[in-house]
Amino acid sequence: MIPRATSRRAGWNVVGLAVFLVMVFPVFWMVSTAFKTNSEIYSYTPTFLPTHLTLSHFSAAIARPYFWTDVKNSVIVVLITVAVSLGLSFFAAVALARYRFTGRKLFIVLVIGIQMLPQTGLVIPLYVVLAKYHQVNKLSGLILVYLTFALPFCVWTLRGFVIGIPKELEEAAMVDGASRIGAFVRIVLPLVAPGLVATSVFAFITSWNEYIFARTLLANGSTQTITVWLSYFYGGSRAVDWGAVMAASTLISIPVVIFFLFVQRRIAFGLTAGAVKL
Repeated sequence: MIPRATSRRAGWNVVGLAVFLVMVFPVFWMVSTAFKTNSEIYSYTPTFLPTHLTLSHFSAAIARPYFWTDVKNSVIVVLITVAVSLGLSFFAAVALARYRFTGRKLFIVLVIGIQMLPQTGLVIPLYVVLAKYHQVNKLSGLILVYLTFALPFCVWTLRGFVIGIPKELEEAAMVDGASRIGAFVRIVLPLVAPGLVATSVFAFITSWNEYIFARTLLANGSTQTITVWLSYFYGGSRAVDWGAVMAASTLISIPVVIFFLFVQRRIAFGLTAGAVKL
């Protein structure tokens, strides 16, 4: 007779596998369709795998106007957002974790509260503010919006990680002759690396995949991001070229996958950094 604990574990494994298959199937179908011929895509009998591989859809996607321009725009927005959010949030997290000042706990509560606000509800207010300062249809305005939502999460995560680093390590380095800045750079900074990786993944994926604000703030094809470019992916007769759409979606997903695989070893530990008390 199978022990009850073993059967329960097996049941949960089956449920987890089923959820995984449901979640991964759209991605599989996207990649599979990108390599199918048009006859297979529009056939009344769907096929899970392409019988005749083709790269024509990828060529058609790349040949579309503004593809490389919008890829460049997305890369610029993502790199600046990640770099600025990591830099500012790291110093803010150190200040919140290492120093006591008036309004510290209130600031932490506000950081958490900002994350609870629905982003779509802020589209109009942010548009009005950015229009007042002539930041509409500019990448700088979009970067400011992304920083608004990325910074609170990064500050909260990195603060929890810095708290987990004992102060005694810095004090020991200072006893050995290191300055405060030297102890910080040689001791704290390497230990906080997993937290920096976790927050960079969040900022990267959020900025790369975001559509609503990019669609609202960027009107010209030369200033749009790649997600907005994809939304205009129609044929000449207003019919959707599904093969090219899936190929373009696959190409857009590649940078996120590469970045995730590059830093995935440090993600699990870094994401648990925020689970500490106030």
